[in-house]
Order: sequence, then C-alpha cells, then structure tokens
Amino acid sequence: MSSPVVVEAIAGIRSELASARSAGKTVALVPTLGALHQGHLAHVERARELADVVVVSIFVNPLQFGANEDLAKYPRDLDGDLALLAPHGVEYVFAPTAAEMYPDGGTQVKVTGGQVASLLEGRSRPGHFDGVLTVVAKLLQIVQPNVVTFGQKDAQQLFLVQRMVRDLNIAVEVEVIETVREADGVAMSSRNRYLGPNERKAARALSRALEAAQSASDRGIDTVLAAAQSVLMDEKLVTLDYLKVVNPKTFLPVDDSHRGLARVLIAAQVGPARLIDNDSLYLN
Repeated sequence: MSSPVVVEAIAGIRSELASARSAGKTVALVPTLGALHQGHLAHVERARELADVVVVSIFVNPLQFGANEDLAKYPRDLDGDLALLAPHGVEYVFAPTAAEMYPDGGTQVKVTGGQVASLLEGRSRPGHFDGVLTVVAKLLQIVQPNVVTFGQKDAQQLFLVQRMVRDLNIAVEVEVIETVREADGVAMSSRNRYLGPNERKAARALSRALEAAQSASDRGIDTVLAAAQSVLMDEKLVTLDYLKVVNPKTFLPVDDSHRGLARVLIAAQVGPARLIDNDSLYLN
C-alpha cells in the first residue's frame, strides 16, 4: 500500500475529507502524539474495519504538557511514523504545527473535565485534561469523523473523552481499543523509549502489580491495594505516584462497600519516564 497523504493545514484536511464524504465515504480518526508503535497500529487496524477513510492525527499538543514535563523532548519521528503506517491503508496523516492549531498561542475558550479531571492524573498534572479535551474537541471539529478511537491504557482520558462527547452531544462514536502489551506484560507507550535496560525491566512491576490486585479481588479493597503495593515496593527503580481503585461508571475511588466491576489504576516514575497502567477487576 502507498504512504498516507500528509496534510498540515486545517483547511487542507477539511477539503480532502469533504471530497470523501461527497462520495458517501465514512471517516475514522485515530488521534496520536506520534512516536507510533504497535499499540497505535491496533487502533489503525480497528479504524480500517469501521470506516472507509482512516485519518491519523500526529500532534504533540502543548496544552496538555505542564511546565516541568517532557514537551521539548517528547519523541518526534514523522518519517518513522509514516513508514510504520504505510502498509496499513491509512489515507491521511493530519500533522499540523502548533501555530496551525493555536494561531494565537493558545485558546481563550477551553473544555474542562470537572471533578474527575482534578483527580489522579489531573492531581499530578494540573491542567493536563483541560488540554487533552480542548485539543480532542478541536480535532473532532476539524476532521468530523464518524468514529474516533481511544485506548483503554489511558483510562481516565478515555472516561473524560466519552463524557465530553456525551455531555456536549458531539456526533461521533468512541471506539475503545484494549491495552496492547509487550510480551512481558508492559503496556506499550511512546515513553518506553526513555527507559534504559534496567528501567525497562523494572517497568514490568506495573503489570505484575495489576495481576496481584486481580488475584486479591475476592478479599476486599484493602487487600487488593496491599497486594499491588507490595509488588511495586519491591522494585527500587519504581517510584509510585498513585495506586487507586475506582468505579468505572463515575471514575471516583471506591470504598469497602463497593461490589462489582472496578478499575485499578497505577502511575509511577520509572527512571526518566512517567508510566501509567490499569486493569479491570471484580470486587466481591
């Protein structure tokens, strides 16, 4: 298959997709920050099944990075991304500059995520989800896809995007893509590129902690948290940020009275990389 057509201008991608829609074609959007890997290809493959035209957006969004975060050094490799996408039937890569997306240097109007956006990742990264939701809203307005893919690995982001789409009556279907893992269980992430060999080995503790939580799910929330935390504490290169169990319907922390589906969430610093992971479990 041929390489995708790269479009940098908002007017350009709108024009291209208007022609596709006039021919009766449906559109799927796969939003990314670039530095693509096999996890992203799972999104592309599912998008290919769901729509006639697939658009992958590649944009390192400055609004979602804090002052002390890795915006400047976030991995960027457009040529590598295009080579990875070429065999997968992606028609367009929308790769705008920051000036194209934010000609005034930012936005006067932003989308905010409410209470949930201030918890967990939002507490550790103030303003992060406002930046995410604002750029997602812009991308949905620009591309106007029939379906958009989001990954379960970023569970809080997924929850907030789904809530935004529902609350603001945005006409798009959100397709959830399950977390794609390496052979040793580590969730695929562009930030894994930051890890040295020992740090990469240490990163396995996150998925092993989730497995420990699963094994303890019939013994109450305190045992679930203790089982996961014991795995993480044994790994000296892992510095835990948070370990929480939330109700997937509200994304608020559960207590001992909760029964049924829940989701356990981990965020930790592993060397230079801040990594997140999560999994569902059934408390009884």
